[in-house]
Amino acid sequence: MIERPRLVALPGHGDRSRPDVHFCGHCGRAPLQADIQPASRVCTRCGLGLLVSAPPDAAPTPQDPFLLVDGQLSICAVSRLAEQLLLTSETDVVNSHIGDLLVPADVEIGGPEALVNRIMHAARGPGETHHVVLRPAKEFGIRFWARIAPCGPPRAALVVLADGR
Repeated sequence: MIERPRLVALPGHGDRSRPDVHFCGHCGRAPLQADIQPASRVCTRCGLGLLVSAPPDAAPTPQDPFLLVDGQLSICAVSRLAEQLLLTSETDVVNSHIGDLLVPADVEIGGPEALVNRIMHAARGPGETHHVVLRPAKEFGIRFWARIAPCGPPRAALVVLADGR
């Protein structure tokens, strides 16, 4: 008899006690069970965002502004509240580099590469949530507390912003 290989949990997956939280990539609301349609990943509430998931400690609430950034550091989605907070529109920033919109608040301490490394790490898949302080790329004196965590599918980094006040 041929012995088959044993199945094992991937690192970071087998020890998860709570499942990921699903939310809309535009309005940030969790889908209701009645809203989930097997053939579509588009949010039935706002009709504008794709449904994605993130770890419970990182997932945004409907009151949180957030962005989704892919592994090439391109902005994939901007929530409605992030558009308001950053004074931009999703159509103006999607497919642009994250560094064109947000940079680390204190460049001397971490440097822009610290933000790049955290986003790249999160966009690769399972990982921990990181907390950073960011600012708009062309503004000084404005600060956003942010958490960066993995989300998907497709794999991306979730950047949830909070007002620095």
